[in-house]
Amino acid sequence: MSGKIEQQKAPEKLMRGSEIIVKSLELQGVETVFAYPGGQSIDLHDAFSKSKKIRTILPRHEQSCGFMAQGYARATGKTGVCMTTSGPGATNILTAIADAYMDSIPMVILTGQVFQSFIGKSAFQETDVFGMTLPVVKHSYLVLDANDLARIIKEAFIVANHGRPGPVLIDIPKDVQLAKVVPNFDAEVDLPGLPKLPKAGAGEIKKLLEMIEKSKRPVIYAGGGAISSGSAKLLDEFSEITGIPVATTLMGIGCANPLEAKNVYWFGMHGTYAGNSAVCNSDLLISMGARFDDRITGVVSKFATGAKIAHIDIDVSEHDKNVKIYFGIHSDLKPALEMLISEAKKPSFKKPDLKDWICQIQRWKGEYPYPFADAENKKFITGPEAIKTLYKVSKGGPIITTGVGQHQMWTPQQFIFTRTRQFISSLGAGTMGFGLPAALGAKIAKPDECVVDIDGDGSFQMNIQEMATAVMEDIPVKVMMLNNQFLGMVMQWQDMFYGGNHANTNLCREKGKFASPDKPGEIYPDYIKIAEGYGWKARRVAKKEELEEAVKEMLEAKEPFFLEVLIPHDQHVLPFIPPGKSAHDIIVDCVSCGKCPRAFDSDARIQSKK
Repeated sequence: MSGKIEQQKAPEKLMRGSEIIVKSLELQGVETVFAYPGGQSIDLHDAFSKSKKIRTILPRHEQSCGFMAQGYARATGKTGVCMTTSGPGATNILTAIADAYMDSIPMVILTGQVFQSFIGKSAFQETDVFGMTLPVVKHSYLVLDANDLARIIKEAFIVANHGRPGPVLIDIPKDVQLAKVVPNFDAEVDLPGLPKLPKAGAGEIKKLLEMIEKSKRPVIYAGGGAISSGSAKLLDEFSEITGIPVATTLMGIGCANPLEAKNVYWFGMHGTYAGNSAVCNSDLLISMGARFDDRITGVVSKFATGAKIAHIDIDVSEHDKNVKIYFGIHSDLKPALEMLISEAKKPSFKKPDLKDWICQIQRWKGEYPYPFADAENKKFITGPEAIKTLYKVSKGGPIITTGVGQHQMWTPQQFIFTRTRQFISSLGAGTMGFGLPAALGAKIAKPDECVVDIDGDGSFQMNIQEMATAVMEDIPVKVMMLNNQFLGMVMQWQDMFYGGNHANTNLCREKGKFASPDKPGEIYPDYIKIAEGYGWKARRVAKKEELEEAVKEMLEAKEPFFLEVLIPHDQHVLPFIPPGKSAHDIIVDCVSCGKCPRAFDSDARIQSKK
């Protein structure tokens, strides 16, 4: 017998669907998955437990899985990954998915599903999560063949991050998780409808620069897209070259230094007086990566009526959607800014003379500076005072997350954010219960940074159970909870528009009564006992003279720390642009408001004018 003996190729290894998913996520560089188990995802948890590259965090509620993934994504710019079981597990995470969609946060959500043979038959814990999520995701998958898993995982990350970021759902029936196949991790993605990133044309850039040259009162209006596109430094550079002041949305906070003389920090319903005044009185408003949300514009018919509006956005559907624009550029912001900077540096560009405009902005800042002034209260700590103290003691260093309510607006008023991804909050959806789980996700993403959740008593209770996650997973976050025993933001609107009728917003134990900070025995529930029951260090503070020392103790703690600050219930967030009004109608202090029968004593004064 002669001839070469042909070497037999070793048979490729069969893998369960759940194992393919874990391996695919590892190949995507995923390091952390936030996941709550159940009957239809138990096989996935079994596979994750054997991974040496992925840490699985166990929250105490499925909604928190999504908020933790968001905190991780918002702090880093990476894709957050979370997982739940079918039925109620999937519906519980739906709010977090919608939240990510509203704020354009990249997230991949895995949900277990019943066996394919049971789909559509009202099986135990079966829900059509694929159909439910369609309005609030960039894309949804229902995987019917385990051979498709490796490709679909790859596609999901591409879609979540391509263009305007957002959440992608992958629903995986249990038989697909159990099926054994030979995986193809090199499978080509199949995304024929995925468009190329749009890029501004030379003619469009030239036209915008000509508009700038002719302007006398220009303002750059920067949104979250300036951060998600990685364009913050470019935007700042363009602003410096042209001399144009920058006003940001809350999503865009940190993309331009608010302490620069020409810049005006954030604007909108509760934004800076200077920011709202500058945008309202501009003659050229250049929107970059923003969507003209109603909390920014107020009544559209009165928004920046004297301005030509130019809008650069990666999502062309945002052009003319909320506000009629003069000139639109459909482009990824990064290449558009690179082209603008290149052209603006040429001798042919005639930088506008904005000396008078900047002087006017300085006058507005002088009238109502930031950090914002706080109404007098000689007896009690106020919410703004507590946050201002945190800013002072921490030197503005920590990453800050918030819940939703008055504290959410006081935070960027009193804590001046000078870098991107430092302020993490639910802004489009305004979801209470966001703060603590988001803080946990951010701390996992940035273990060397201090992370503080500034929360309110109403919002904090929405996901209070995640105090257990902080202890069990050794995540030393801090919580500074402002406790006024009210759903404060709704209470404020009730004061201003409903004659002070506090319908279902008083959280006190005894109906019809108001808990006072100087009577801690009336505070309900006892958050200090709750925190200690979860294993947190905890402290309550009600006296002004104790506040600074208490904040220092919180920041210096090596373990999770809960600081409860008792504040009065009758405080409002100002400035405030009422619904149906514009920046021309901004309310800047309680004395001029005339709408708040229960807010502050009659002799209250704002201490902002110098």
